[in-house]
Amino acid sequence: MLLTLSTVGDHAEPATDLGFVLHKHPDRVRTVDLGFGTAHVFYPEATSARCTATLFVDVDPIRLSRRDRRTPSTLEPYVNDRPYAASSFLSVAIGKLYRTAMRGVCADRPELVDKPFKLKISMPTVPCPGPDDLLGELFGPLGYELESTRHPLDPAFPGWGESPYVDLVARATVTVKAALSHLVVLLPVLDGRKHYWIDESEVDKLLDRGEDWLAAHPARELIVNRYLARRRSFARQALDRLADEHAGLTEEDPFEEPATGPIEAQPSLKDQRLDAVLQAVSAVGARRVVDLGCGEGQLLQALLAETAVEQVIGADASMRTLGRAARRLRLDELSERQRARVELVQSALTYRDERLESVDVATVVEVIEHLDPDRISAFTDLLFGRSRPATVIVTTPNHEYNARYEGLRDGELRHGDHRFEWSRDQFRRWASAACDAHGYTVVHSSIGPVDPDLGPPTQMAVFTRGRADEEVGQPSGSAATCGGAS
Repeated sequence: MLLTLSTVGDHAEPATDLGFVLHKHPDRVRTVDLGFGTAHVFYPEATSARCTATLFVDVDPIRLSRRDRRTPSTLEPYVNDRPYAASSFLSVAIGKLYRTAMRGVCADRPELVDKPFKLKISMPTVPCPGPDDLLGELFGPLGYELESTRHPLDPAFPGWGESPYVDLVARATVTVKAALSHLVVLLPVLDGRKHYWIDESEVDKLLDRGEDWLAAHPARELIVNRYLARRRSFARQALDRLADEHAGLTEEDPFEEPATGPIEAQPSLKDQRLDAVLQAVSAVGARRVVDLGCGEGQLLQALLAETAVEQVIGADASMRTLGRAARRLRLDELSERQRARVELVQSALTYRDERLESVDVATVVEVIEHLDPDRISAFTDLLFGRSRPATVIVTTPNHEYNARYEGLRDGELRHGDHRFEWSRDQFRRWASAACDAHGYTVVHSSIGPVDPDLGPPTQMAVFTRGRADEEVGQPSGSAATCGGAS
């Protein structure tokens, strides 16, 4: 099986830059034994105008048959399509030969990691048992232009019909890292077969390889199910974690500013929200705080400035987002004492994590609206029923207030990744049900300018386990709408 990556260059950026990114010198042949055969990387052409890197995988069917512990009763273990069809064998070879490129490391030319190349990716004999539209469904949303030619079953007998294989050429202007991550995920998806045992670690591998694009892919359910060989429990876990990838805000909300009043005369809605949460944390004397769906760490940064808070935990499903939070907090520059106060953990919002239990306060700031509605019940039961922090602070947009934003059409949500937005009544009914089921009481408050008919832009609820607390701090200028669990 073959995979070729070609690019063109000019005088300013020669095509041979591709060799730096792939960590493979054009003048040398790289050969690696893979257990099921041998893989080679070589360059048929390498000039400033055009450069092509070829990955050739020579699968040995005899070695494959010996790996199969069953006693073969047919020729299938020896005569099959595995040496020719692009499959999980090619995916493993890409991961082995181009590992450094997939990690986004280029010590000699680090600026090339994020450089988009005009890539032409060619692969003969790609499995595509369904309609050719499947190729477009998988590669199209990632920006590829495709050319595919389907093989006949036998050129000498055209009446036999077409085979389930195509010659595929994909063109796109993308980074090499992105292109490789697309291939190692989508090739096994197209083939539908894995040559190795699938276990739970395969979920982590999929999410790591698809970290930058899979959560937003319109065919993510198809990709996840086929990549994980239709193992339902693993697929459900992967899809849940992908949904949690977007639970923390990583983009600025275009409707963060108050809809009325001079912007210069008052803090932004985001700042008012952070202030309100910090006041609520301070009011209960919290020493150990976890921020669920911490995103890039704005609240964590503010919590670390509170000397009364002894430990701050930031939890998010995305390792990339946690990396940005670490940079925001400058963890590498903190003193040993300060560094011991903060912990960043990768964790999904709907799976129990003992690291997030036994805390004084759990904050859920502009997070819940990023969850799929059918997962709210699981999130609620886990947070209030299993983790059971002494105090829970939840903020979420008030959908009624959207009528004050001129840029929003009727019924439109404030952010592209919001799965829903609650009205004040819907938020109160959810909070009341959570209190009744798990033994909490709740105090509601408003954040931002309050419209007499529509309420505030942001609504906040402070839940207290087992007792009411009417002393929750109110942000200045907000209208308190306090109540119990009813």
